Amino acid sequence: MVRQNDLAPVRGAKHKKKRVGRGLGSGHGRYSGKGCKGQKARSGPGIHPYFEGGQLPLVRRLPTKRGFTNIFKIEYDVVNVGQLRAFPADSVVGREELVGARIIKSSDRPLKVLGEGELDRALTVRANKVSASARQKIEATGGTVEEVGATKAS
Repeated sequence: MVRQNDLAPVRGAKHKKKRVGRGLGSGHGRYSGKGCKGQKARSGPGIHPYFEGGQLPLVRRLPTKRGFTNIFKIEYDVVNVGQLRAFPADSVVGREELVGARIIKSSDRPLKVLGEGELDRALTVRANKVSASARQKIEATGGTVEEVGATKAS
């Protein structure tokens, strides 16, 4: 049975504290390992890590970031109604078809259809979200809109 008072650190894990400034015979006398004079030889905390010799530091030269980042924001792959003209009439347009036509890249983000552009053929559009103007343009040509699945935060 191992007891707490029997435990000891591994050999070489513990070191004696270096005592500087205790005479020339100690090997760490005179300048105490700090070289000769200068800012880094003085007592005190020294210079901060982003000090650039008096030049305005990079940290202060950059504009400050304002506002905040909404961690619950849902980012969509956006497709405009005008881009749907790449598909023949009466076809079903969903994520897979849009990736195949290279209109969007394959990703896990939900799909949203917006109303920019014109449509001249009836299509069945499957997307997570559809704007009111896009829905109106798709249905005006005799097409249908199917909102599929719940949108998930990315």
